[in-house]
Amino acid sequence: MSGPGPLPTLGRMDDPRFLLDVGPEAFETEVIERSATTPVVVDFWAPWCGPCRSLGPLLEGLAASFEGAFVLARVNVDEAPDLAQRYGVRGIPAVLGFRDGRPVSQFVGAQPEPAVRAFLEGLLPTAEERLAEEGEELAAAGHANAAEERFRAALAGDARQPRALLGLARILAEHDAGAALELLERVPPTEPWVGKAEHLAAELRSGRLAPAPADEAGADEEALRRRVAEAPDDLGARIALGRWLGARERTEEALEELLAAVKRDPGFDDAAARKAMLDLFEVLGGEHPLTQRFRAELARALFR
Repeated sequence: MSGPGPLPTLGRMDDPRFLLDVGPEAFETEVIERSATTPVVVDFWAPWCGPCRSLGPLLEGLAASFEGAFVLARVNVDEAPDLAQRYGVRGIPAVLGFRDGRPVSQFVGAQPEPAVRAFLEGLLPTAEERLAEEGEELAAAGHANAAEERFRAALAGDARQPRALLGLARILAEHDAGAALELLERVPPTEPWVGKAEHLAAELRSGRLAPAPADEAGADEEALRRRVAEAPDDLGARIALGRWLGARERTEEALEELLAAVKRDPGFDDAAARKAMLDLFEVLGGEHPLTQRFRAELARALFR
């Protein structure tokens, strides 16, 4: 995996573009949200803290020298004790590095310049992360081929780079659902991207991203309903009908058929009906009325 390259020398300590004084009101915007696109280094300090007076200027100089590679947010613990408590700060200076809305690294106490530089080097994006970010920008602009090239280049250097896995899966989902699902299975479970990966996987498994042509819909539905009517215990047919309906966003009907299959045999075909219902819950979202209603009915069917 490639690193972010050589670190710059110290710069001016009075550049406000990369230095922020942050209190409780602005923390969500200036730290949590900002760290989704730019690493944010949070320095918890206090005016009476001797070690803070030596570490603070070092961090400020590096923030200026990096010219936007990261942002330094200073939090006065006397003015924001709740923030310090929220992040478990028991001694100062305490420095936390934020990426993608969460703290990913930290150190406590005044550190020499080489140690601080090493901390920053570990926080800044790698070459693979930068390629994945470029891919996301290209995909958002509609340049799918160029985006795919960036994602594949990122994965060549880091096979488990989560943004590249998710970005490439989104592109492949349009024509190769199987390959997309294989990529999504590689997203590390501890990454903040895993929720997005699970949602996309549920959309793929439920058929929401690639429904059958409209002119085939009637015949398919008629055949599946006939099989279910002729053999109510044919769970394969009932589950197929549920999946077919779910792929066409006839979600309530789909959940009813799948629930009926669960009630007859919860473990049939490796619990296929239950898994299909869970995928539809993921697609709908946890607060959707159908999710809440059928999740309760599924629980009753499983634990009666």
